Amino acid sequence: MKVLIAYVSRTGHTEKMANYIAEGVRFAGHEPVLKKVSDIKKAEELQGYDAYVFGCPTYHRDMTQSMKTFLFMAQEAGLEGKVGGAFGSYTHSGDAPKYIYDTMEHVFKMRMTSLGSFNLLEHKVNTPEGMRACQDYGRVLAEMLN
Repeated sequence: MKVLIAYVSRTGHTEKMANYIAEGVRFAGHEPVLKKVSDIKKAEELQGYDAYVFGCPTYHRDMTQSMKTFLFMAQEAGLEGKVGGAFGSYTHSGDAPKYIYDTMEHVFKMRMTSLGSFNLLEHKVNTPEGMRACQDYGRVLAEMLN
């Protein structure tokens, strides 16, 4: 089964998280597909996946404008009932993943991972613990497809 990991990354931390989450999806025996949100232009491009993980760093206690625009477009994709998760990196407040998670759960009506939204301090992304936490998030989410 295919899992779309769509993300925004300005400094590379959230992109690294996306790659580690993809490893976790692979560990669970599924196929991760990584895409930058900016490369997805139409809701139709979100079709054909079994699960969705959206990632965005937190800036000024919020998600980026590009993620907000992406979520409005994703609302048209008919993701109801699909498996989902949300993640992001932060330095002082990790609000963005929770906002994304809540949108996926309450607006899109997706089946969200019981792990909740996943936040990681930027300086922990490249540590063994950070890498393992990302892999675990991807693995647990992908196991919902089994």
